[in-house]
Amino acid sequence: MSAKVLMLGWEFPPHISGGLGTALHGLTRALDEAGTQVVFVIPRPPTPPEQIVEEHVVHPPAPPPPPDYSETITEQFEHVTFRTVTAQLDPYSPAETRLLHEVALRTRQYEIPVKASVPPPPPPQVIRKTYTKTFDIFHEVKRYAEQAMELAETETFDVVHAHDWMTYPAAMAAAAATGKPFVAHVHSTEFDRAGEQADPHICDIEYKGLAAADRVIAVSRMTKRIIVERYRIDPHKIDVVYNAVEASPEEVKIDRYSLSHNEKVVLFLGRLTHQKGPEFFLLAARKALEVMPGIKFVVAGAGDLADAAVQMAADLGIGHKVLFTGFLQGLDVERMFRMADLYVMPSVSEPFGIATLEALANDVPTIISKQSGVGEVVPNSLKVDFWDTPEMANKIVAVLRHEPLATMLRQNGQDDVKKLSWDAAAKQCLRIYEDVTAS
Repeated sequence: MSAKVLMLGWEFPPHISGGLGTALHGLTRALDEAGTQVVFVIPRPPTPPEQIVEEHVVHPPAPPPPPDYSETITEQFEHVTFRTVTAQLDPYSPAETRLLHEVALRTRQYEIPVKASVPPPPPPQVIRKTYTKTFDIFHEVKRYAEQAMELAETETFDVVHAHDWMTYPAAMAAAAATGKPFVAHVHSTEFDRAGEQADPHICDIEYKGLAAADRVIAVSRMTKRIIVERYRIDPHKIDVVYNAVEASPEEVKIDRYSLSHNEKVVLFLGRLTHQKGPEFFLLAARKALEVMPGIKFVVAGAGDLADAAVQMAADLGIGHKVLFTGFLQGLDVERMFRMADLYVMPSVSEPFGIATLEALANDVPTIISKQSGVGEVVPNSLKVDFWDTPEMANKIVAVLRHEPLATMLRQNGQDDVKKLSWDAAAKQCLRIYEDVTAS
């Protein structure tokens, strides 16, 4: 009999901020089609956000009851039930806002009862710091964990499957309260996101979660290597399960953006953070434009480097050749891929890179950094070190100038993508569930 799964995640379509939501949708859909019962716990922020204003006494409104998240799901699942808890989880906020949790904990004098599914409002108080509680990511992780543990005690399941660090405390609590095994799924580590400036609090949570897990799933061999080297986790309990891509069921029209038909379009699509390397994309763009002026570079995404990227393009003298679209999702992503002649992913550290599969599925040749896990499954993408912007520019110009090269990359890249499927990923997860429940 297939295991019943308590799935702990922090985003799911249509509310997504990155590749994790896309991955969770594909995996959950495949588990559903395999007949696996899934209880998916998803956070929702309180409305309106609770705020404390400098030197004023404020009575924060009591948060409303958690809404039924299934109301916002745009499709039906036969075997998946969504449960909502009240929490604001955003791991992509600027690094400096993460540190506000220390200020917040010093100024907010209350605790959330372990058994309370909705925390009571704090008493009014006078403080010196203006902040929004959503900045206090560690408090929100704690709040998610407490409510998820309460839910776990009312649900019937065989295994806990938790995705990335923000859900690990909830998974450890649920596993301890119920005696069920815990599978930790690593889509990204703090060392991927922040490098040597990794937040020690997040690293501590990641280490404790990975050490406590009965099994660990990594999205690439590169990620597995980081887990072993950084956290000293036994490699024998780490399985590599690659992501896949879902074909779009809808036709899209490519009429939203004003792009000249005489220009080749080179696309960057991802969060505008140091991890994703937008600055290297812009440096390569300048070098490519020196030898091939008829290129339009499109930067699609949002993040803490958004303003800096716009300023950098201007400083490099290529502002008129770079289009910044802001954050895109859904069919807008499809439209953007359909307009692109080339997709470039210059990530500094990319555990996987699901956008590369989306590009190839949309018949777009790709150039990816050698520091990307997706390179393990797409041998027909051109690869370059993220910091080698002259070589990145050379490859961009080569693909755009030589149609036989572009055609070969498109055709062979689509063959690479066809070898991957969410059904295969789900079957691997089911085998892992069977192993941990049997032992």
